[in-house]
Amino acid sequence: MRVALIQITSGDDPAANLAMVQAMLREARDRGAEFALTPEVTNCLSSSRSHQQSVLQGQDDDITLAGLRAEAEALGLWLLIGSLGLQTGDPDGRFANRSFLVGPDGGIRTHYDKIHMFDVDVSPEETYRESAGYRPGDRAVVTEVAGVPMGMAICYDVRFPRLFKALGDAGARILTVPAAFSPVTGAAHWEILLRARAIETGCFVLAPAQTGTHPSSTGGRIRRTHGHSLVVAPWGEVLLDAGTEPGVHVVDLDLGAVDEARRKVPSLANARAFSAPVTGPA
Repeated sequence: MRVALIQITSGDDPAANLAMVQAMLREARDRGAEFALTPEVTNCLSSSRSHQQSVLQGQDDDITLAGLRAEAEALGLWLLIGSLGLQTGDPDGRFANRSFLVGPDGGIRTHYDKIHMFDVDVSPEETYRESAGYRPGDRAVVTEVAGVPMGMAICYDVRFPRLFKALGDAGARILTVPAAFSPVTGAAHWEILLRARAIETGCFVLAPAQTGTHPSSTGGRIRRTHGHSLVVAPWGEVLLDAGTEPGVHVVDLDLGAVDEARRKVPSLANARAFSAPVTGPA
């Protein structure tokens, strides 16, 4: 399978982001990709909740979803829209952070809502409260892309190995981790986490990422992201590191490597249930 990871620097204007990604998908198809993947919050990366309220739409009305579905159909391309920020109609006003798998007919095959919210204090100057603006999902998803079982995750999910074991146990051979990783945590943990998830499950990991300094029309806090979209093989080798520049990055996957890695170290098959640790005196 030839895959294309789309590395972008999204701003807070969904129409501009859509035009950028459509052009990159055409390049991906011209380079022979069968499956293309975009990063987290492809449609709008913004630190302003009020701006998000003004530009984000519901799933049925979202211009990015409609435009990328049409592009996938025109190109005959499988497409993972890494995620979109979407209005949900929730009483508390929170959005969904939702990933979509789109088939080459433009149809939505399935979607996944990010489960783990990035609520962290990286430093006094860099704090995040994703749960203030986004509601968490509660359902793991395994689907198929071109007949290959694929498990879906988003960004901060990568720190929770139980999710990835569940995806592997459910048959996934490819894992997708679209992201908008912080530069600080990205430099420290991004590659090692993705390689660990690949090794633990014997899966390919495809992780398209946002990169660089993101343009803002609101004058709010400037967002920067780590970049370094990665493709990791089931044995843990990094097949692609896209660096920090936006672009289209194409890699061929030998899916037989999944069976080979699992033959050598069948960790999914060898896992056993166990009781929780006992605390206090024995």
